[in-house]
Order: sequence, then C-alpha cells, then structure tokens
Amino acid sequence: MTMKNVDLPHLRSVVLAGHAGSGKTTLGEQLLFRAGAVSRLGRVDDGTSHLDFEAEEQKRRESLSLAVATFETDGTRITLVDTPGYLDFGAEVVSGFHATDGALLVMDASGGVEAGLEKAVALARGTNTATCFFINKTDRENADPTAALDALRAAFGSKVAPLQLAIGAAESFSGYVDLVHRKAWRMEGGKEVETAIPSDLEGEVARRRDQLLEAASEADDDVLTKYLEGEEISDAELEACLRKGVKESVLAPVLVGSATTGIGLRALLDAFIRYLPSPADEAPVDAKDRGGATVAVPPDPNGPLLVRIFKTSADPFVGRLTYLRVLSGTLHAQAHAWNSTRNEDERIGQLLLLHGKEQEAIGELKAGEIGAVAKLGVTATGDTLSSRERPLTLPPLQFPTPTLMLAIEPQSKADLDKMGPALQRMLEEETTARVERSETGEQILVTMGEAHTAVIIERLKRKFGSAIVTRTPRVPYKETIRGKTQVHGRYKKQTGGHGMFGDVWIELEPNPGGGVEFAERVVGGSVPKQFFPGIEKGIRETAAEGVVAGYPLSDFKATLYDGSFHNVDSNELSFKIAASMALKEGVHQARPVLLEPIMTVAVTVPDEFMGEVNRDLNGRRGRVLGMDTGRGMQVINANVPQAELFSYATELRSITGGRGTFSATLDHYEEVPAHLAEKVIEAHRKTAETPPGH
Repeated sequence: MTMKNVDLPHLRSVVLAGHAGSGKTTLGEQLLFRAGAVSRLGRVDDGTSHLDFEAEEQKRRESLSLAVATFETDGTRITLVDTPGYLDFGAEVVSGFHATDGALLVMDASGGVEAGLEKAVALARGTNTATCFFINKTDRENADPTAALDALRAAFGSKVAPLQLAIGAAESFSGYVDLVHRKAWRMEGGKEVETAIPSDLEGEVARRRDQLLEAASEADDDVLTKYLEGEEISDAELEACLRKGVKESVLAPVLVGSATTGIGLRALLDAFIRYLPSPADEAPVDAKDRGGATVAVPPDPNGPLLVRIFKTSADPFVGRLTYLRVLSGTLHAQAHAWNSTRNEDERIGQLLLLHGKEQEAIGELKAGEIGAVAKLGVTATGDTLSSRERPLTLPPLQFPTPTLMLAIEPQSKADLDKMGPALQRMLEEETTARVERSETGEQILVTMGEAHTAVIIERLKRKFGSAIVTRTPRVPYKETIRGKTQVHGRYKKQTGGHGMFGDVWIELEPNPGGGVEFAERVVGGSVPKQFFPGIEKGIRETAAEGVVAGYPLSDFKATLYDGSFHNVDSNELSFKIAASMALKEGVHQARPVLLEPIMTVAVTVPDEFMGEVNRDLNGRRGRVLGMDTGRGMQVINANVPQAELFSYATELRSITGGRGTFSATLDHYEEVPAHLAEKVIEAHRKTAETPPGH
C-alpha cells in the first residue's frame, strides 16, 4: 500500500508492550489486516505473522525483536511498534518506548499482573509516555476481565480507570459497554453492532463509570469541582478530560477485547486517534548543541534535523538496516546527514516505511514519522543524526545490563576464522550482549538470560555461518602463600661441550596486596648480577602459570640470598630454570592457598521475595551486608563468590517470577574453603595428567 502525506496532528505512534503471551503480536496483526495494510491475516501460531518474521521467531512462535508496522485509518497514520514480552529481550521494549509517543500495555485477562507488564508500566512512567491498557484474551478459558481490571488498579493505582466494561467472560464474552457514552456493543456476523446494556450490568456500569469520572476529572479543575459537588458531567466534558489526562500521563484508560475474535478493536483504534498524543502534542525534545548547551527542539518538519536511531538489524545479504524516528526536520533519501554522536558523515540511501516484514520506499521522512534506512556506514543504536551545520545530540538510550556469563568457542576449526567477524556483526544489533576476554583467557559472552543466549547462537549460525558452543566460564582463581620458607633450586645438565649450571637459594614470604615482588641480598658475589634478570624471569613466568592449581600465583615476595655458579657452564637460562624449580618446591612448603574473587552484589526484588532471595544468597556462600528500601522494592547488598554467580541471572528470575534484577562488581579476593579448594586442585591435576587429544 502507498502512504499519503499526513500532517503532524494526524500521526500516531504506539508501542505494544506487556508480558509474554498476552497477545500483543496477534493484536497488531489484526489491526494491520483490518486497516488493509496487509492482504492476509498473519498468525503467530502457524509462523505466518508479518510482525514475527525472523526465523527464530517463527520457530519459537514468540516475538524476540521489535517490529514496526505503519498503516492508515480514518485519515490518521498509525505506526505500531510491537515488542517482545519475554524479559530476556527487554532492550527491544526500551527502544520501542523511545521511538513512540504512546503506549498500549496488553494484559492477558486470565494471567493477572505479570512481570513483563510491571516492567512496561515502569518504562511508561519513566519515559512519561501516554498510556492505555488493553485487557486481551477475554474470551479464553478462565478469563476474568473484571478481576483483571481490579488487579491493574490494585497494582498501579486509581488513575488506571475503565473506559469499557466487558459483557460476559471466557466463553460467554460477547462485547463491551462504552462507559463514556453508556452504549453497549456486541459482535454479530463478524461486525460490532450497538445493543442494549444488559440489565444485570447497570449497577456495575454506574460504579465503573464513577471510577472513570473520578480519575478523568483530575485533568480539569472545573470538571473536578463539578464531580465533587455531584453535578452531571457531559460526555463531551468527559472526552476532553480523557484526552487531556492521557496526553499528560495522569490517566491510563483500560479497554477490553479479544484480538482473535476482533471484539473491541474498532474501539481500540478510535482510542488511539481520540486519546493518544500526536507529535504536535509532544513537548520539545532536549538535545545538546556543539558547545554542550541544552537546546529544546520542537517537533517541526521545517525545524533543524534531529533523528533518533532506536534499533539496528544486521543482515548478511541486505546489510545493516537502521530503524529511526525523526523528531524534528525532514530526512531526505539520497542525501547526507551528520552522525553527531560519532562526528561522522552518513550518506542516506533509500528511506523505507515498514509494514512488518514488508517495506515501502519513500522519498522523505518528516518530524514524527518512523522508518528505516539500509546500509549506513557507522551509525548504531542510540546514535543521533542531525545536520553538519547544526549538530545536535540526544542522550544515549539506557538499556538493561546483561548478567548471564558463558564461555564461548568455535564449534570446529572451520568456525574459528568466522567467529570473530560474526560476533562483531551480531553485537551491532544486540544492545544487551557483550563479548569480553576474561582473566583466564576465555572469550566470554554476557547476555540477558538463557533464551537470549540461545537466540544469539541460532542467529550467529543462520545469519553469519558461525557455529559456537558455550560452557560455564572458569573462575579466575589466584594462588598465594600464607607461610615463609627458604628453598634451594639447583639445575645441572651436562652434554657434549658446554653444560648448564644454575644454583639459587630463595626466601619466599607472603606479600599481601603486593603482587609478585623480587629482591636480592646476595653477598660476596656467590651469584653474579648478570644472572639476576634470568632468576627474576623464572620466578615471574612460573608464578603466572601457577603451581598448585594452574592459576596465577600472586602476593608473595621472592628474595635471592645465596647460590653458586660455574665459570663455564652457568648462563641466564640455567638460573631461570633453577629459580623456577625453587619456586615450585617452595610454594608447597609455604602453606599455599587458593583465592577466589568475591563480588559485591546488589539484588533488587519486591518485598515479598526477600526471604527466599536471602536464603538463596546464603546457599551461595553469600554474606548479606545490608538492605535499602524504596518504592516497594528491596535492594539486598551482599558479598558472594563469583563461582556462585554464573547462573544467578536465570535462577533469580525463577525465584522472583522475572521481577528481580542484580548487578555485580569485583570487591576483593579471599581464601577458598579447604574442601572446595581441594576439588579445584584435583580437577587441575586430572587435566594436567590427561594427554592432549584424549
């Protein structure tokens, strides 16, 4: 379909968010189909969805990435940004909120208030996004739209107000009552027709309309006075309050319906147009100019160019596809723009309007419009495009921090050369994944969770032909000594011609926090100075390899205090080997211990999970240091060994139903309990004894 030009007041952009399985994508598919934007109705369950078009999404039958779909209805252009509900893909939801003016938060009528919905509400409030709720799946078994409405109000306050009241529930759900105009609608023959309000609902309609009036009247002082004094409020006054209250984010109306049967979708589109803001209603955006001063930029097609990049998709055939929202000015195809985040020029090729997996070429995108462009050179998610003459920069997007760590390696030798470039391309689109090198030398993939990891592995294979395998990372233990000893190292080798001879006496002692320190107090020239560098090298290289468990030996002082040499056979290498022999023997005499990294962990959880989370931390050898309270959440501060945290992201989510989050930073090293240290040492011993290739 070809889009017509529309002005700012006739643009709407809406992010669909909520918990996984609430029916967001099915809802989006129905809206696209009913508006004629697609010729056939796509279905998530059979893999024909226009919005879930990635191979991994079709395989799993769930959204894993945001998708953009633009359509027109009643002279208004609406752009939907469908986002995943699964918590591993929360970065896509963050991007969706920063790309749109309004939000529709979708709730399963039988599911209650779940973690994905809570996080969406928090994002809506944090970004001050105008919001409506849609209670979906009201026709499914065990659905209770009335209980769902009450749960929303209990969780998020009385400003969450019913705009509609469901008629029936589960298999008896047949329509809804419009509480603004006090009219009822039922589905008959595939169409919604007006009908009489059921007599048994009249009392409930009056009660729920009063809830709506109470919340909506807060938007207008005169109407509030009339409400408090018991005066009649007209439909027109109520509509004006709704429009103002939603746009100012002081009211969130609740609609009901079923995406599968289509009940309530006509009213939903009407609510988008009536109550959600257009770009013309939005306040100016704050950006920084070249000098770092804050500039308020209004949404004006004739204003300075200001474009937010909210998603990047890497494709081995098409190249990089960049999703963008024009906040001010007009972006032209086949022109140039200035990436003010990176101070680089970008050539803008073909601009695209998106209809799910379908694309429509367009000559320009104006303020308020959302689209995409292919094959930009340097631009990444979160960047700002503007003009070189007037560079403006938006604040970076704040994404969730990944916490699940896995060691990765190529599946085969054939994948070795592909893995590096494939990971680099993958990171262009995965804003909440990191690849880093650990102290143990392993390559570590850090993700949001097990599902995120699985999808990344699948995409690396499908898109870039690189197969990788994962395993639990090695803990970066350290070795040290607790005692003091004096040890003799002697290396003598005689072959034809010159031999090898090195002889040292070394004193070993603890050196807490001092790393590896080498000193000498040789008297009388028993070891000539030219051999000191070799001795120190032998000490440091052996320490780096470890002695008892194959981990770096640190925090000790080695002092050379005596030895002997041969005028002909002694050389630097001989003394290096002798020093290494001395250190290996001496460590075992000096009460060696294994040290493990201890992390400072901050776990944020709702109050009701405090006890279980504390018990779990204790089971991980954690020490709770204290707790902070705020907004119904508790922050538990604790010290926990890193060895106990590699899978904590998954297990915390399980304990808290996805509501808990945590962060961890290295605090210090401390001694590993003896029974655990012995297991680590024994594992090293077995590895060392296993011949290569076995």
